[in-house]
Order: sequence, then C-alpha cells, then structure tokens
Amino acid sequence: MQTIHDEIREVSQVVVRLHTTVLAVVGAVVTGMGLFIMTVWLVLKGGPQAGVHLQLLRHYFIGYSVSWSGSFLGLCYGALIGGAIGWSTGKIYNGVLLMRQDRF
Repeated sequence: MQTIHDEIREVSQVVVRLHTTVLAVVGAVVTGMGLFIMTVWLVLKGGPQAGVHLQLLRHYFIGYSVSWSGSFLGLCYGALIGGAIGWSTGKIYNGVLLMRQDRF
C-alpha cells in the first residue's frame, strides 16, 4: 500500500516541464498580433479621438502611435514584450518545478 508521500512523489515526477522557447514564441505572436489588430481596428474606425487610451502606449513604446506605421511598430513591441514575458514565465515555472521535485 502506498503512502501519501509516495503518491506525492509519483505525481510530482509526472508534472510536465514547459518548453520556454515555445512559450516565448506563443507569447510573442499573441501579444504582437493583439496590439497590431487593436491598432488597425482603431485606425479603420477613425474619428476625431480614435484610440485615446491606446495612444498612451507611446509613453512606453518609443515611436508608437495609433496609425498604420504605429500598428507595425506595435507588432514589434508587442512581440518583444510578449516573448519576454513568455520566456520568463517558463523559466520561473521550470525553476519552481525543479525545486519541488528535489524536495520530494
């Protein structure tokens, strides 16, 4: 009969590690395309005050604006930020998982 300690060890060895590169690429694509699509949507919508809130990103992303050129620049900035967040998330998750596996 297995004890609780043996069951926890067995489950912790089965937990899957994340591929940080894949997570970084997915984060880059999702974030970059998201910012691109939001910017293009507001450019096509037009109006006197189109994208007032999204325009605030120019304080963080140098050169960004709610325009066609800003949408491509936003794609690059979004991909860079999303990739960095995805990679960091994967590294932290794998590090915590490794620490937990060493403990049991």
